[in-house]
Amino acid sequence: MKALLMMGCPELPVQTAVALYIANKLNIESFEVIAAGNKAAISLLLNSDPEKHYIRKVMDLDRCIGQLAEKKLDFDLCFVFIHSDSGISYLATVKSLSKGKTVAVIFGKEIEPLIEASGDSIIIAAKAVHNPTSLRAHIDGVKSWAALTR
Repeated sequence: MKALLMMGCPELPVQTAVALYIANKLNIESFEVIAAGNKAAISLLLNSDPEKHYIRKVMDLDRCIGQLAEKKLDFDLCFVFIHSDSGISYLATVKSLSKGKTVAVIFGKEIEPLIEASGDSIIIAAKAVHNPTSLRAHIDGVKSWAALTR
């Protein structure tokens, strides 16, 4: 099974920590995890995990969207990290291009409008900017990510 971690601008510090935490959970369930993001987001991940324990494959965000659109790539689970309207746009893009289940990982100070805009995606949300603990509690509430793909 394949999982995508799609990240935009790493403006809020919590994004990198939560991405690594989710990658760890997915690796335990034997997912192939691919992180897609802009240059800054990928750089933060690779610097935080230099031996690639959690994130083994990365790719440019635009390249990922292009390969999804061309049907050269798809995923069973797609995690989209959202802290602004641009994250909602990425979520809509992934939902239209992938057959996989979408998980909206929503964080920041004003999460309510983002939750409303996420539609029928699985939602993991918490008011979090610096401290990932509240998001981690919601992530830990999911007993099996693989079960969501069935």
